[in-house]
Amino acid sequence: MMIKKISALAACTALVAPAAFAADMADEMTIVSWGGAYQSSQVNAYSDPYKAKNDGLEVVWDESSAQAVSKLRAQSEAGNITWDLVDVEAADAIRLCDEGLAMEIDPDEDLAAAPDGTSAEDDFGDMLVSDCFIPQIVFSTTFGYRTDMVPDGVEPPTSACDVFDTEKYPGKRALNKQPIANMEWALLCDGVAYEDVYDALETDEGVERALAKLGTIKDDTIWWTASAQTPELLASGEIFMGSAYNGRLFSAIEEKKQPIGMAWDWQMFDLDGWIIPAGLPEDRLARVKDFVMFATDTQRLADQAKYISYGPARASSAPLVGKHATLGIEMAPHMPTDPNNAENTFVNNYDWWADHRDDLDAKFQAWLAQ
Repeated sequence: MMIKKISALAACTALVAPAAFAADMADEMTIVSWGGAYQSSQVNAYSDPYKAKNDGLEVVWDESSAQAVSKLRAQSEAGNITWDLVDVEAADAIRLCDEGLAMEIDPDEDLAAAPDGTSAEDDFGDMLVSDCFIPQIVFSTTFGYRTDMVPDGVEPPTSACDVFDTEKYPGKRALNKQPIANMEWALLCDGVAYEDVYDALETDEGVERALAKLGTIKDDTIWWTASAQTPELLASGEIFMGSAYNGRLFSAIEEKKQPIGMAWDWQMFDLDGWIIPAGLPEDRLARVKDFVMFATDTQRLADQAKYISYGPARASSAPLVGKHATLGIEMAPHMPTDPNNAENTFVNNYDWWADHRDDLDAKFQAWLAQ
């Protein structure tokens, strides 16, 4: 459904103007994101243009999105919410909303309409996976590999399943130090049908099967906790192959010209976007809502794709995706949604993970410690 939604897009031409600076808005805003090329794309597409329209505003960036759930829980318990806007994956947005840690939004009141008048609710459509989620991008977790380390006479990797083939592709691997994506890939590459993966993970047998498959490469794996690590490990030659967000790999390949290729098959599709922490003071809430109205504009979402290869999450933005801001290359072929890249995709079930994440986190970390 997600791929169909993204590909069925309407053309648009105009830019929605942001709200004017108001005296009752806070003059500082703390935004939480992931660092690296992705955060830079947000600065270029959103916060710098917004600051240019709001003289005197200070925007502080915090690179703690990977720990957003635990840190917002702690801030709430302490009664001290220090963040104003937080970039999270869809499953974490659902969890934070369910726990009352994220504020519910009204898409047609809080998000910009499309230039042709289409409501934000209709334009974002299926991307509005939670009452608290403000969709921003479609991204994927896929695999990068060192092109100069592929053994002679061997075809380069094409699939996530190639990470488990240490005989054909020797060398260290890198995987995210969390169960999401790893558990799905393990079962899929162990012969479980795509449509049966989450049913299997609801059983102890399925979890054990996934961990057993991961166990076949455990001794060869470096476990990353920050999204910059896999590109760094690939650049240094410490690993042959590793999972990473497709935008990080794009940056390494196209911007830094490193000898890295991408294995797109069974890329893990996901959504990413903003949540507004619940309980903000009125002046801070007024500021962040003004920023969100600006940053969810059709042109703004398309502008982010000038800096990183993630697809905009609203229908009216995709036709406006053009060339990279500095490289001058067309960005559409580098998107996870491009037909040449999306032949075999695995769509992350964020609702399922919102319900099961804490339990599988505990089991996964216990397995890692063994």
